[in-house]
Amino acid sequence: MNILYVDFETYYDKTYSLSKITTEEYIRSPLFEVIGVSVAVNDNEPVWFSGTLEETRKFLHTFDWASSMAVAHNALFDMAILNWVFGIHPHRIGDTLAMGRALHGVSVGGSLAALAQFYGIGEKGNEVVQALGKHRGGFTSSELAAYGRYCVNDTDLCRQLFERMGKGFSVLEFKLVDLTTRMFTEPELVLDTGLLTTHLESVKQKKEKLMATVEAHKDDLMSNPKFAELLQSMGVTPPVKTSLTTGKETYAFAKTDDGFKELLEHPDLRVQTLAAARIGVKSTLEETRLERLIAVAERGRLPVPLKYYAAHTGRWGGQDQINLQNIPRKSVIKKAILAPEDYIIIDADSSQIEARTLAWLAEQEDLVEAFELNNKEIAAGIPKEDHQHDPYKIMARKIYGIPEKERVSDDARFVGKSAILGAGYGIGATKFHTQLKAFNVVKSMEECEHIVKTYRETYSKIPELWRTANKAIQAIMTDQYFEFGRDGLLKVEGSRGIRLPNGMYLQYPQLRKEDTEDGAQYVYTSVLGRSKVNKKIYSAKIIENVCQSLARIIIGEQMLNISKKYRVVMTVHDSVVSLAHKDAKVEAIKYVESCMRQRPVWCLGLPLNCEVKTGRSYGG
Repeated sequence: MNILYVDFETYYDKTYSLSKITTEEYIRSPLFEVIGVSVAVNDNEPVWFSGTLEETRKFLHTFDWASSMAVAHNALFDMAILNWVFGIHPHRIGDTLAMGRALHGVSVGGSLAALAQFYGIGEKGNEVVQALGKHRGGFTSSELAAYGRYCVNDTDLCRQLFERMGKGFSVLEFKLVDLTTRMFTEPELVLDTGLLTTHLESVKQKKEKLMATVEAHKDDLMSNPKFAELLQSMGVTPPVKTSLTTGKETYAFAKTDDGFKELLEHPDLRVQTLAAARIGVKSTLEETRLERLIAVAERGRLPVPLKYYAAHTGRWGGQDQINLQNIPRKSVIKKAILAPEDYIIIDADSSQIEARTLAWLAEQEDLVEAFELNNKEIAAGIPKEDHQHDPYKIMARKIYGIPEKERVSDDARFVGKSAILGAGYGIGATKFHTQLKAFNVVKSMEECEHIVKTYRETYSKIPELWRTANKAIQAIMTDQYFEFGRDGLLKVEGSRGIRLPNGMYLQYPQLRKEDTEDGAQYVYTSVLGRSKVNKKIYSAKIIENVCQSLARIIIGEQMLNISKKYRVVMTVHDSVVSLAHKDAKVEAIKYVESCMRQRPVWCLGLPLNCEVKTGRSYGG
């Protein structure tokens, strides 16, 4: 297969640029103009071309995109131009920005300049700065030639990066980069503008009432302790971070803190309003998201902007100012996202995948067996209330001493469920108490202590796995090799980090032990934008990271398997969203379910299952 490296240079000015508006809005704007494009075929020298739109179209169509792999740095941008502007659909898509993020996390930086410097392959020019506000016709011949050399250099750097990074990149991950990019560049979903507009007006009215209440407590909003109390009163755990100045844990209430950003995106409009009011923002995220979606609907179908390998654990994340990863379960927005006419959306959610993965990894065989037997009960169509192997009921019986023949109440089962899903990563009674409170379940601290203790004693292999992870921390710090998890699945390869089954690594840059007023703590350094953040890490947190990474690998394989027959248009946390023709509904559901239950070769004993919802709307 030929590889075509491509880089577009386009018009931009002080207000019309990717730093001011989204990629989708930028490319679909009437102001959009291609100044020029550079294409390189395999090892051949890149070729620069600048011409009218039609001349550029003819130039691009001289290449065999349909049977080639197209590679760019930030493929979301360049491949969207190829598709939306020139009607070109490459056979495969590669992205050196995505690859760099996966291979190096945030320790190197994702820009072409940063990666080129890291690999020592050359330097990126600065001619793009001199192109500010210039249309193609505004360049002199010498200026255009210089711009062409700049673009050709970018294309060559992209090629060298692809060749370097491609050697350590798995085939499955290449396919996931391709699939993720196409969710944006080849949009299928449509939006119900009327429903979005009506909901926007409703949100504004509710927000105005809430904001009036919030303004009355302005002093509370600006005081960190009082703001934390307000959050806790709503069942929300205040986000924290490690202070770079003192080394102590403090509230993450700065507007640039990840934890605070999550408050701005919280499913509860009250929490959004509190966070927005604290930093003086007049519109909540819900409002701005609705306004953006309405604007997208006016321009065409909904491109799904997902960031491949956004999280430390490899999970996908939202980008392009539309975070579809954080839409509340019952939000009207979900109902406004529709399949094309004559098609249905199949939303397959992998059931308790982290809890199942944790039990399997820790070799907690009785819990693994419970999940497996419960799968069979579900497959046999036995009503939920009659399930004998429901892990949540089993946990509730242990907590409350409920005899086998006695019915487990819904309230008791919920507590059992909360323990199975929440206590597996080492949380204590205080945090468990807060988590229950978020669901309006109030338990005494003594009862929460009993629940956590019962979980750890019942499934003792899981705390044992936490302790083993402490050896993994030591191995990373001392640059040693160490295996842990079922059958030595996870391999610490010194300071490089923990090698996962897909060949990628969980990385903990500059992992070290630091003495603080609260005692000795392990920390590693993460780069966020231009700042460095020290993050606390401990053995149970390592296991949480590992299980999230393994779950992500499984979901990635599920996505790829489903995509062999049906178009995958989105993934949200543990779910895969695909499209099928309405006449193939039964067959499609059966196929998707089989893919979601298929076990990767490295975890054949892991009992996977899923829940499937279908409808013309993503909201069912």
